[in-house]
Amino acid sequence: MRHARAIAVAVAVSAAAASFVVRAADPLSSVDAELQFQLGTILSGDSRYFEAMTAFDRAATSPDRSLAVRARKWKVRTGLIVAEWAMARGETERLAREFPDDPEVATLRADALWGSGQFDEADALYREALKRTPGSSRARLGVARSLATRNQLDAALTEALAASAAAPRDGEIHFQVGDIYERMNRYDEAANAYTNFVNLLPNKDRSERAAWSRTEVVFLKAFAGKTPIQVQGDPAQVHTLPFKLVNEKVVVRARINGERARDLVLDTGAEETVISEDTARHLGVRPITYTLSAGVGDVGLRGLQLGRLDTIEIGTLTVKNVPVLIKSPGLGARIPKKETDSFSPLALGLSVSIDYRNSVMLIAREIPKGPSDFALPMRLQRLALVRGLLNKSHPAYFVVDTGGQVISISTAVAEGLDMKPARRIPLKVFGMSGWDKEAFLLPGVDLSFDTLSYTNMPLVVLNLRTPSALLGFEIGGIVGHKFLAPYRVTMDLPRSELRLAKN
Repeated sequence: MRHARAIAVAVAVSAAAASFVVRAADPLSSVDAELQFQLGTILSGDSRYFEAMTAFDRAATSPDRSLAVRARKWKVRTGLIVAEWAMARGETERLAREFPDDPEVATLRADALWGSGQFDEADALYREALKRTPGSSRARLGVARSLATRNQLDAALTEALAASAAAPRDGEIHFQVGDIYERMNRYDEAANAYTNFVNLLPNKDRSERAAWSRTEVVFLKAFAGKTPIQVQGDPAQVHTLPFKLVNEKVVVRARINGERARDLVLDTGAEETVISEDTARHLGVRPITYTLSAGVGDVGLRGLQLGRLDTIEIGTLTVKNVPVLIKSPGLGARIPKKETDSFSPLALGLSVSIDYRNSVMLIAREIPKGPSDFALPMRLQRLALVRGLLNKSHPAYFVVDTGGQVISISTAVAEGLDMKPARRIPLKVFGMSGWDKEAFLLPGVDLSFDTLSYTNMPLVVLNLRTPSALLGFEIGGIVGHKFLAPYRVTMDLPRSELRLAKN
């Protein structure tokens, strides 16, 4: 009987939604606006986020000012879930002008800025909001997230746990707690936090983030009884490793699970160690679960397998119990070459220094600080990021990608530059997810990273919307070999710094 009643309620909601859509052009009374607001919350709870935003839009026309403002806030929250960052920024900027003293508006505006990749501006707003409203769990969450990107994990965890205690029903906070625990290699606690996040989701939530979190819980629990990412030997040791440069990629020899040595590409644009389907089969690496990944290419979201390597040995560096992404199923004919195996020291919690001239790299928890020509603040939000400035007015964060080749910007950033009628030169670009058919070359762009400047430069424009949505923020662009190769490059995790010393 309870099951039949649930079906009846679902049918009623669907019928109501249809009738409201038909009447969408009609002026709304306060009563109709309230019904639209309630419909929006139901649709949002049913993971029908775009329909929910339409309902909140209608509710925002209410003559009841209080209801209209609530609807606008809910539209922003819903938009942030589906990566509608431009809309969220515009709406929160208008709300901030109208309600400069509203602490909820302040944190919503910071959330929108964070999603847009404006981390520094968001960080300032979170801290200002927390100062004005010390009890704000959302402001505290923002501060925790920012601290985590600067590798201040203990402080980040303190803030995140305080936010969770203040708002135990806020799933976003539990997600952030899980992320911090995972980076601290405390997998049991991370799994519990992600489970709390999943349990607070609507029952019908089938979003990519929900799917990712469910599989992550399974994966993390598979490490029970093992120390994840266990670096052998002296934790202070600096490992000096030779490499060769092959097609503008840094390649080292490595032994996986004690097998014979094979080539691994140093790829800081990947958030885990990655092996191909063929390599996994040869090594007998069994998948634990499936996950979602995304990169450049027309495939967009890509289903991959998650597994665990017993050991990786690269020169004097040995790491046990290493999480690994398995590129299975492979892309086959979608890309012109065989998929490679790769690793990122950053994913292992290690810093790296790459001397391109002498073909030597250093890997360690902490690399001694030497002289540099440029020292850029670096954030780690699943990937290493540095802030750039385009045409002297458009800030954006760029992924530091040793596995990439060119300097690129996202389609969204390129559109924001409004360089019309700019000349667009079509390009054929292949990434982790296949062929990016929209890629083109945009000439005449000025780009700077602090005092490091490029003038009137051609940049590759890529469609980065899918990886941005999966990461939870707008990727501004990618800097690869062309940017890095003229320098000795140090990616220093403890200092949250990218140092570049001219060769």
